[in-house]
Amino acid sequence: MESERTSLMELARHFFRLGLIAFGGPAAHIAMMEDEFVTRRQWLSREHFLDLVGATNLIPGPNSTEMTMHIGYERAGWPGLFVAGASFIFPAAVLTGLLAWLYVTYGTLPAVEPFLYGIKPAVISVILGAIWKLGGKAVKDWRFAVLGVAVAASVLLGLNEIQALFAGGFLGMVWFRAPGSAARGAFLPLLPQDSTAVAAGSAAAGVAAGVSLTQLGLYFLKIGAILYGSGYVLIAFLEGGLVDDLGWISRSQLLDAIAMGQFTPGPVLTTATFLGYVISGAPGAVVATLGIFLPSFIFVLILNPIIPKLRRSPWTAAFLDAVNVAAIALMAAVVVQLGMETLVSWRSVVIAAAAAVLVVRYKTNAAWIVLGGAVAGWLLLHIGG
Repeated sequence: MESERTSLMELARHFFRLGLIAFGGPAAHIAMMEDEFVTRRQWLSREHFLDLVGATNLIPGPNSTEMTMHIGYERAGWPGLFVAGASFIFPAAVLTGLLAWLYVTYGTLPAVEPFLYGIKPAVISVILGAIWKLGGKAVKDWRFAVLGVAVAASVLLGLNEIQALFAGGFLGMVWFRAPGSAARGAFLPLLPQDSTAVAAGSAAAGVAAGVSLTQLGLYFLKIGAILYGSGYVLIAFLEGGLVDDLGWISRSQLLDAIAMGQFTPGPVLTTATFLGYVISGAPGAVVATLGIFLPSFIFVLILNPIIPKLRRSPWTAAFLDAVNVAAIALMAAVVVQLGMETLVSWRSVVIAAAAAVLVVRYKTNAAWIVLGGAVAGWLLLHIGG
């Protein structure tokens, strides 16, 4: 239960295993953590888990990785924070580094599409299961439901995720606390703003010679300290910095790195591991990985003790409630976007439906659903050629 402590060895074991099978991006990772540490092990209450999810959205860095740090802190203090976070990152960093070595040595990437084909629809069902369970706690009345729908709709219409999160938090705080505001219809859906698309192209730039490890580490440290949002935001940062401004990598190398970050389990920010290896070999991979993740450890160490205090003030508690609903809405928007991209054939629909049954009816562990989806995708793609 929440009041009990967990050994560092047990934390390392659980989060290392999670790091090996956490496919599908932050929403899927958080869904797996809810299944493992709230539903199965009861390390956290669902309400407190929701508060932590909302808090991770308020600071820069990879949300799901920061969730592992929060859970580690809750179970074993600051040593648990570092052990849980490092254990989650380590498998993805090693796998990405190995793929980078193969890429540099042989100039190509392995054929992974058949396995990704089945993982993606399975992950959609895992996320839906988490939304259903977390939403039951986050949506306390009809106003919370309206706020969540508005945030999700705004993101789908083009509003930046971080803008939607903070706007939903502040507007919800005012709406939930202001007397009579519900009757006046004080809340209006958030309006989308212009977004800049990531430029695509095939122009190649040679890898810069003589990039020092200090330069490389400081660059990724800066990215880790200011990066809000999804992996797509990371792509924009890296393209503008590494490709256009510094010329350390080519655009095609960046796209290959993003592909490997999507394929490997764990945080997508291990794309930095791949790029660090391409730029400066194994030392570059280590320095880039440390640089991009270090700020998250510091941010969580500062933020975690503050979260209970936010619950003591009616206004900050209302803000946190609104942010929690907005965070669930962002997960729902991810499901819609993934569904439109993924559920495009009878095979993917079959995998998603089977995974949904396992999640809802049999409460199957998310790890088995993801691995089963990978195998099913490979098998179905080979049926009928």
